[in-house]
Amino acid sequence: MSDQDLFRDTWVRYLGYANEVGESFRALVPAKVVRWSYGVAFAYCFADTMHKSLRTLKNDGRPKKVLIEAGDALIWQTLASVAIPGFVINRICTYSNRALARRFPKMLFLARGWITVGVGLLSIPIIVRPIDKGTDLFMEATYRRWMK
Repeated sequence: MSDQDLFRDTWVRYLGYANEVGESFRALVPAKVVRWSYGVAFAYCFADTMHKSLRTLKNDGRPKKVLIEAGDALIWQTLASVAIPGFVINRICTYSNRALARRFPKMLFLARGWITVGVGLLSIPIIVRPIDKGTDLFMEATYRRWMK
């Protein structure tokens, strides 16, 4: 059996970044589309939490251990997949849009919006690893240390 984590080491991980795609498109789509993208990302977080919980229940069976593992998965995924990258992409897109508006005041709104979308989408692969690693460090220094 492989040690590969379905929710963290495969293409499935990118479902957690649905809200970053939504944030990238914020300038061009209705707010409800962005909210829907957060729904997809949170569904991914809950699926990973359930997966880790069931695996721990099957392998260990102790309710306390299951709750600790569920908490770890939910906190990690919420931070690494939704909260931190959503904020980062939102800021990247906001500041890109403002910079374009200042530098090119006559640029069409739609052109500026599409450039902002491109900047946001291109930023996603760049921010993934540092955020995942930073969240790991944060979890090791807090939750995982406290739960041992």
